[in-house]
Formats: sequence, C-alpha cells, structure tokens
Amino acid sequence: MAQHFLLSAASRTLSLRSIYKAGEEAAYQTFCEMRWPETDGEAVCPRCGHEETYSITTRRKFKCKACAHQFSVTSGTIFASRKMDFVDLLAAICIIVNGAKGVSMIQLSRDLDCQYKTAFVLAHKLREAMAQEVQTGEVLEGHVEIDGAYFGVHIRPENRKEDRKDRRLKAHQTGKRRVVIAMRERVGRTLPVVTMSEGEGVALANENICRMATMSADEASHWDELHMGWSVDRVNHSECYSDHGKHTNMAESYFSRLRRMVSGQHHHVSPQHLHQYANHAAWLEDNRRFDNGELAHRLVANSMGAPVSRNWKGYWQRAA
Repeated sequence: MAQHFLLSAASRTLSLRSIYKAGEEAAYQTFCEMRWPETDGEAVCPRCGHEETYSITTRRKFKCKACAHQFSVTSGTIFASRKMDFVDLLAAICIIVNGAKGVSMIQLSRDLDCQYKTAFVLAHKLREAMAQEVQTGEVLEGHVEIDGAYFGVHIRPENRKEDRKDRRLKAHQTGKRRVVIAMRERVGRTLPVVTMSEGEGVALANENICRMATMSADEASHWDELHMGWSVDRVNHSECYSDHGKHTNMAESYFSRLRRMVSGQHHHVSPQHLHQYANHAAWLEDNRRFDNGELAHRLVANSMGAPVSRNWKGYWQRAA
C-alpha cells in the first residue's frame, strides 16, 4: 500500500529548528525576496517604483534615490509597524501552516513567548493574507458542490429540568448563530461565505458560479431554485450520503475541518470573525497536498502582497 503524502518526508520541508538555526538575517532575507521577487530581494520604492535605493543598515530601512522616501520591507503590508523579529514572524507562519485544524492563540503565544493579544492579532492578519487566495472574485467553474453548516452559540441548558427551555425556539435564541455557505469545485478551490440563513446560498450561487457549470446539492428545499439556472445533482442525506456519484462530500470535508477548528482549537468564535476562520479552513483545504515549506512561502508572499490591515492594525489600542 502506497504511503500517504502527508505521512512522507516530502511533506516536511520546513521546521522550527531550521528557521531558528538559520537566524534573524536569513529570515529577513526571506521576507525581502517575497516582497520583491522580481528583483531577487533588492528593494523597490513602494511610492514611485524606482529600483535604486540606499540601505540604512542601522534601522533595516531603505531610502529611495529618486523621491527620498524611506521605507522598510514591511511598509504597506499587513506587517506594517511590526515589532516582532522576522525569525519569530516566520516561526509563527510555520506553526500556523503546520496546524491542519488551526492553532489556538494560547498555544501560539506560548510557542512564541509573546502576549495573547499579539498572537491573536498576528493570526488574524495572516488569515487576511490567506483570504487573498480564497476570495479572488473569480467565478467557480466545472462541477461545484454547495452546502451550508451552522456555527456558534451553544445555549447551555439550566441545571434543573423544570427550569430548562426549548432551545430550538427562536424566542430562546441569541441571534448570534451564523451559517457558512461553502461552494466548492470538485477539482479546484473552495469559496466560503458567512450568512444568516442557508437559503441565501441561492443568491450567492448566482453571483459566484459560472452558468456553464454543473452542481451538486442536498435535499434541502431552498436548493430547488438552483434547477432554474444549472444542471443540479441532488442527494437525500436522510437516505444516503452518496448515490452513484451524486454527493456533496467535498463540501462536507471542508465543514469537517472547519468544525474541528472551531470546536477543537478555538472553542468559541465570534460571529464578526467567523468569516476569517472560514477562509483559513478553505485555504488549508485547498492547499492540503503541498509540503509545509511551500505553504509557508505562499503565506509569506501573500502577506507581503496584502495591504495594511485596517481591521487589525492597532486593534487593541482602538479597543482600549
């Protein structure tokens, strides 16, 4: 029996030991190469695009010879105004890509020996970088599976039986429960969207799925409208999970990863941040066949190409 790729040595091309053994300068050079790949890590002015710069070695900054603008390798990226060493940033990326079901922020803060707040914001910035690959704006093609799953707000029952309420009734709900609609190509990428109800998935399909595509969905009645625009395979999950090739197992595989991420690692996810965890799980699911070195380099490249995070830069200062 052939060995699974994830169990082979080929899937392990990066380790924390190698990152810290290479040192701070090697990590810094990696960020430079990912920021300016077209010049092999040589600085390019982000303001005017001029390629000739002075190097201010005492502060790890550059000065453009054309417009005299001073900048660093992280200027204008999600790591703008960062205070962590580059070797620690690279180690954090390695830890996060190694976590197949995510990593808790307590664990990340202990591994990096930093505050919980620092780990929390850093991880969310990296999820924004992952979203650069997930939320591309391109329509899905080929054969697309669509399904929804509910997340959040477990209502704890009262201790005494006579005090317990029917948690299924809307009057006893908190209004924070959300649905993640997953549209996933059989051979391709996953597109998750957070909504209030699963029925909103029909409108999302109209916006994000090519009219030449074919689709698969379960027996839920709100998916009946999909037949007006696509050829749709339906499978009744009360009878079977797969019926002669008709299934939504790829979407369910994504939900399996996301559920274990939310319940097993994070335990609680705020509705306002659920979309970032959904993007994180989609990125891991779509890139599950790449070795961890490739995943880390992709995430560094995405981070260097992503703009300054308006949601997370100075997050705790605003909260205070």
